[in-house]
Amino acid sequence: MPGPTRSSATWWPSGCWACHAREARAELLMDFAFNEQQLEFRHQLRALTEKQCTPADVRLAWQSELGWSPARWKALGDLGVTGMTVPVDHGGLGLGMVDLALLLEEAGRAALPEPLAETAAVAVPLLARVPVRAASLAERWMAAAAAGEATLSVADPGLPTMVTAGAQLAVVFHGVAIHAVEAPKAVSIRRSVDGARTLWDVGPEEPPASTAVVRGEPAAELWHAACDNGAWAASAVLLGVADRLIDMTSAYAKQRVQFGKAIGSFQAVKHHLADALIRLEFARPLVYRAAWSLDESDPEASRHVSMAKSAASDAADLAARVGLQVHGAIGYTWEHDLHLWMKKAWALGGAWGDAGWHRARLLGLVDW
Repeated sequence: MPGPTRSSATWWPSGCWACHAREARAELLMDFAFNEQQLEFRHQLRALTEKQCTPADVRLAWQSELGWSPARWKALGDLGVTGMTVPVDHGGLGLGMVDLALLLEEAGRAALPEPLAETAAVAVPLLARVPVRAASLAERWMAAAAAGEATLSVADPGLPTMVTAGAQLAVVFHGVAIHAVEAPKAVSIRRSVDGARTLWDVGPEEPPASTAVVRGEPAAELWHAACDNGAWAASAVLLGVADRLIDMTSAYAKQRVQFGKAIGSFQAVKHHLADALIRLEFARPLVYRAAWSLDESDPEASRHVSMAKSAASDAADLAARVGLQVHGAIGYTWEHDLHLWMKKAWALGGAWGDAGWHRARLLGLVDW
């Protein structure tokens, strides 16, 4: 499934050379248009979430032990979503981050509780690159993920012993090795501000040597790539979260009447909403560009990922703050749906490095 591509330059036999040169350079710019298949896949996922992931369904998942629904995960597998990045030989679609981008964005719009980003964008690409000696384990778990029968989790470097609750395979970086731990045992359970992000603490002890799948410098390189994937995936989900927050707030501003007028007619409210939308639209192409860079193994991919994560985190944070301000007191209540997306914006904003950390990385001050 092709993603954003570069078009070839067209040179004309006559006329102004400077004009033709400008036209040629314009044609060489990145085209971020998605193809019909990618858009159709997003449409199918939206149709599924509108039926099976309503705000009431999200609340129900938050109140469960895992924070997400195994039945809905299986439905995502049947649709092909969980196997997007799994190689074709192992039951997946063998696609890349560009193809996954719209689906993660849609997951954010729906406040989807299931660990789609952790599994499809982080764990599967990591397992696909492990050495031959660990290939049988990787193939087995990738096939299970593609079928919607297993969730896989990779520990965030900021929370190195924490994995998604209910994950059947936990991938952690300990010392100089990457370990793939099957059926991880939780030492303790941590709840996040995002009710869907329940975490298992698998403990500070080094996993058994038999669970190591990569060691030494290759492990460090693979882990660095996985962390970039995680930061990018969080930024893609944040686009959808911000989009939904802006839509909800705009709709409320049209309905809420004060001083005899809808508050959305007041210029100050319009400015707040416009600022949030502008911030989102500036972040969106950065996220898409980072997806293309990851797919193409661009040497500048890490830089593009940090640009995307910092921009998307800021956009979602602003959308949440504007949403809360426009809604007023009702936005603070548990009964209103606004908090389902606000809390996801706050949780994902700090996951895999917050906006400040990624800006520091862009300046060369920090690294994974």
